[in-house]
Amino acid sequence: MGIRFKSGDCNSQVFLDAKLIRQSVFVEEQGFKVEFDDADSDENTIHVVAYDGDSPVGCARIIPPVTSEDKSANEWTLGRFSVLPEYRGSGLGSKIVIASESEAKSRGASSAKLHAQCRVSPFYEKLGYEKYGPIEKDEHVDHIWMRKAL
Repeated sequence: MGIRFKSGDCNSQVFLDAKLIRQSVFVEEQGFKVEFDDADSDENTIHVVAYDGDSPVGCARIIPPVTSEDKSANEWTLGRFSVLPEYRGSGLGSKIVIASESEAKSRGASSAKLHAQCRVSPFYEKLGYEKYGPIEKDEHVDHIWMRKAL
């Protein structure tokens, strides 16, 4: 597996590749109805895709601080982490999180937060994230906020 990463904005081929992965994982596999939102088309949002050769196999989304609280903490929001089924269990998920953190940090982020599906929160805890706040529903799935200093 020769994985390489690319990042791009909402007008890039990277975003189109990320959309294919997210459609497959979140909509078709997990049953989410509202997968794409205004953040996806914001030119400040960064999309990250992992490629095996020329094939997109995993992705993430990075949103610069929007709220005054996030701006004062320089906290960036990471999310939409997804890996195609045939690549799960290979360590690719961790690599996508680390690549996303590096991308955010290279642009000045001091910390990162994410809205994790509760069932995968132990995955993020192993990568140094800590839970905060109440459990919330995102459509039909329990989620919890998690954060990490970068």
